[in-house]
Amino acid sequence: MTQIIQKSGSWALNLVALFGQVGNLFFEVLLTIVTSKVRWGLVGQQIVKIGIGSQLVVIVTGAFTGAVFAAQAYFKFSELGLGSATGPVVSVALCRELGPVLAALMVTSRVGSAMTAEIGTMRIYEQVDALRSMGVYPVDYLVVPRMIAMVISLPILVGEAITFGILAADLLTVHGFGLPQAWFRHQVILATGAGDLLTGLIKGLVFSVLIVLICCNQGLKTTQGAAGVGRSTTKAVVDASLAILIVNLILTLILNQFLPIVSLSL
Repeated sequence: MTQIIQKSGSWALNLVALFGQVGNLFFEVLLTIVTSKVRWGLVGQQIVKIGIGSQLVVIVTGAFTGAVFAAQAYFKFSELGLGSATGPVVSVALCRELGPVLAALMVTSRVGSAMTAEIGTMRIYEQVDALRSMGVYPVDYLVVPRMIAMVISLPILVGEAITFGILAADLLTVHGFGLPQAWFRHQVILATGAGDLLTGLIKGLVFSVLIVLICCNQGLKTTQGAAGVGRSTTKAVVDASLAILIVNLILTLILNQFLPIVSLSL
């Protein structure tokens, strides 16, 4: 019992410490953006790495998620005589939940891990200290370009995941299950409003900030050589993924009050 209490207390203290470190880094990033000149060349390089480099994996994830979700929804709805509800359910789910969350998780695993490993390696080889000795603020050089690039790239990737997910659901439902294409698309258009798309993009924007803050923070505090880089990378991906899932619930509860789901009679 004592061990359980100790572990719970340790976990709670680590969580509070993480919030404090991430909050402090976020303040430093905002201060640097306001007071310093943004290195747009580095931002462009990071957009290529984050945005263009992640397109394929995000598109594939969105397409297969949309197809699988459409299949499961159609199987169950067709038993109830509600096969026409497949399109609206899939489109709203992709826009509000599946698209932004899965895109963010894939970017975390692909880009966030690389971000932590790169900065962590610079940290253990004292390259971060070398930047300071040359009068270069590490947050300005390492974090701000990644933050701006991620904020630009992830909402676009979320939009791609949603688009290809709906297209894959259309292809499978219409050509695989024989649902009339005109009816499917008509229902999708009626059910999917601007609020649904805006919800997904807002979530993508928030998730982009979380990914960069958590992964860069973990990289900047890496210690103990190559083994420490591995531990930091693993911890960054786990923490960022959990943060995305937790914050997603909070955003869902908040955004649904301001951007409610469009009601539709099928």
